[in-house]
Amino acid sequence: MSRIGNKPVNLPHGVTINVDSANVVSVKGPLGELKQKVDKDITVTVEGNSVIFTRPTEQPRHRSMHGLYRALVHNMVVGVSEGFKIEQELVGVGYKAEAKGQILELSLGYSHEIHLMVPHEVKVEAKTEKRGNPKVTISSYDKQLLGMVAAKIRSLRKPEPYKGKGVRFVGEVVRKKAGKSANVK
Repeated sequence: MSRIGNKPVNLPHGVTINVDSANVVSVKGPLGELKQKVDKDITVTVEGNSVIFTRPTEQPRHRSMHGLYRALVHNMVVGVSEGFKIEQELVGVGYKAEAKGQILELSLGYSHEIHLMVPHEVKVEAKTEKRGNPKVTISSYDKQLLGMVAAKIRSLRKPEPYKGKGVRFVGEVVRKKAGKSANVK
C-alpha cells in the first residue's frame, strides 16, 4: 500500500490545477506554470482544494507510479507557490563565481574560466564574503530543472577526497582520506 500516493495534495491559495483529457496536469501559481503528463492508468481527480490520485490495481508497476506522480505534482504545487532554492559553495584557493544575468562565470582552478548559460526559469546569484568561500545560490519554481543545473555546476569540479577542494552543496560533509604516511617500512 503506497503511503505517499494515498495522501491528497492540498492546493494553497492562488494555485490552480487543471487535468485535461490526455491526462496532462497543469499547475499555475504566482511564480509560474508547470505541466506533467501522468500515466493513463493513474486517475487524477480535483476535489475542492485537494488533488487525489487513485490506481486501478495493486500491481507493482501501478503502486510505484501512484506514489511517483503524486510526488511530482506535489513538487509542482510547492514550486509555483513557494519555489525552491539550492546553495553551493566553492572550496579552493582562487575559486571564484560571478553571475552576469543568466551567465555564471566560474574560476575553478583550470587554465580557463568556465561560462555556464543558465536556463531563464532559474535565477542565479553569486556572492563572496571576506574570509569565506564563494557561494552560488540558484532558485527556481521547477525542482527537476533546478536539480539538473545544480548537478551540472557540481560536475565541473567535484570535491576531491584528500583536501576537500571543489564545488559542494552548503552543509555537505566530504569525507577526507588520509594521505601517504611518511613512515612506511
